[in-house]
Amino acid sequence: MSREQRRAITEKLRNAPERPEASSIDQMRAGFAALMSQYPVPAEHRETPATLAGRPAVLVEPPGTPRPGTILYFHGGSFSLGSPHTAMGLTANLVLRTGIRALSLDYRLAPEHPFPAGIEDCLAAYRSLLEDNDPSSIVFAGDSAGGGLSVTTTLAARDAGLPMPAGIVAFSPGLDHTHSGASMVAKEAADPFFTREGLVKTGKLYRADADPAQPLLAPAVHADLTGFPPILLQVGTNEVLLDDSVRLAERAREADVDVILDITADVPHVFQTFTDTLDEAGQALDRAALFIKQRLA
Repeated sequence: MSREQRRAITEKLRNAPERPEASSIDQMRAGFAALMSQYPVPAEHRETPATLAGRPAVLVEPPGTPRPGTILYFHGGSFSLGSPHTAMGLTANLVLRTGIRALSLDYRLAPEHPFPAGIEDCLAAYRSLLEDNDPSSIVFAGDSAGGGLSVTTTLAARDAGLPMPAGIVAFSPGLDHTHSGASMVAKEAADPFFTREGLVKTGKLYRADADPAQPLLAPAVHADLTGFPPILLQVGTNEVLLDDSVRLAERAREADVDVILDITADVPHVFQTFTDTLDEAGQALDRAALFIKQRLA
């Protein structure tokens, strides 16, 4: 275990220069892109622009011939920021560790396109993949808001009568727009990224006037996961979003769904990003890659 590494990362995040309050969504997006550009992206992968169900996407491939299967990746960014490029470090690491290609979707963002536009785009992308691929060859994966979309897209697919993907991988997923988890308060002092107040503010950009107390906005509280494929949830103990994963895992067990709740101590939100400075980041990605390979074997 690397307690010194974990302490150093948390200290660095806490002591980062404060950024002035953004006055527009474009400035928020530019700031998020600049932040994510600081994190490492492995050089060995290949990126090719693609289109999936009418939306831009990026095809990410390993060197050589990919193994069979597809990772359909949904990037993070509070449902209003980010792109396939801001999540490329995570996507490329999964591709290189599994040898399986990924398609990272550039779904529509709030506030221009509030709930459920992002879910609709992710569902349409899955429908498009099903035209030429067996569902048993597809795994959903995502981080933060994208981890939430990996779950809610599966809900939407099931309710639409579509076959289930082979599995779901969610890194620090956002799964509760009611913000009712105990960790929202208990972990606020430990979380260097988020506060409940901040999440409520950004959440309103996404949900607009929609009632948050519904399965597609709060699956950790309201979703019936019956019929779901196996799920891997990875989260850190220093996250206000910790109980989003804990409660979803409980709902999965209630629905007799295979679920792995993978909690790493004393690490921040989407800690898998820190592959250059945190041993646990690479170890967690290795566990996620093994889960994916087992689902697509």
